[in-house]
Amino acid sequence: MSKIIGFGETVPGYDVPVLNEREVRAAAGILFVFAVMTFANAWFMGNFRPTKIFVIAFLIDFTIRLFINPRYAPSMIAARFAVRGQAPEWVGAPQKRFAWAIGWVLALSMLWLIVINNVIGPINMLVCATCLALMFFESAFGICIGCKIYNALPGRQAQHCAGASCEVFVPHPTQKVGAGGTAIVAAFLTLMAVVGSQAFPAAEALASRPVMAHPGATATATDADRCTPPAFAVAMGHEEKWKLHNNCK
Repeated sequence: MSKIIGFGETVPGYDVPVLNEREVRAAAGILFVFAVMTFANAWFMGNFRPTKIFVIAFLIDFTIRLFINPRYAPSMIAARFAVRGQAPEWVGAPQKRFAWAIGWVLALSMLWLIVINNVIGPINMLVCATCLALMFFESAFGICIGCKIYNALPGRQAQHCAGASCEVFVPHPTQKVGAGGTAIVAAFLTLMAVVGSQAFPAAEALASRPVMAHPGATATATDADRCTPPAFAVAMGHEEKWKLHNNCK
């Protein structure tokens, strides 16, 4: 039974407190989704209100994780529910605490910058990009960058890392990428670049073409007619976004 105030679970066979890596990754994925949504609102719509709300929520969540108990953090509770049918994968809690402390400091800086002082600029972008990168690597690849920093510090030695990455092991032959795999990825990216440049011209080129703006429009319609939002877009209050999507801005 976990204490109300504490960090990590005491599990037989582990000499340090541990956390369930499946819950940790799921929580990172949940936060990453909301972070991307709020970031997109700020970047594309100029609406920073969701970002401010998310920063406050993120800071509260990480404060509970670090200073009370990870079991009671809202994102960890949602993650626990999501992976409740999976066997736990126990990883060392000390390195996770260090990694989450980095996230807490980043959240605190964002609170000061964007919530309290309403600062809009490159520094926000840098902090947001750092947070997104940390959460993405954690949720998508199971790579805890903060844990790796912890392990590189003098006198620190992370234990029970995800995928046994703390221990020295010889990769299985199937884990190696090799020259063939690298060539496949390079060829794929080259093909996609060619497809993108040839099959899908830039917005300027599209804007000069006659476009069927809505059912019943003719190919010889004027630019004003082409950029007249259809009735469904007007009814949805979607006129400006429709124009943006149809290269009318």
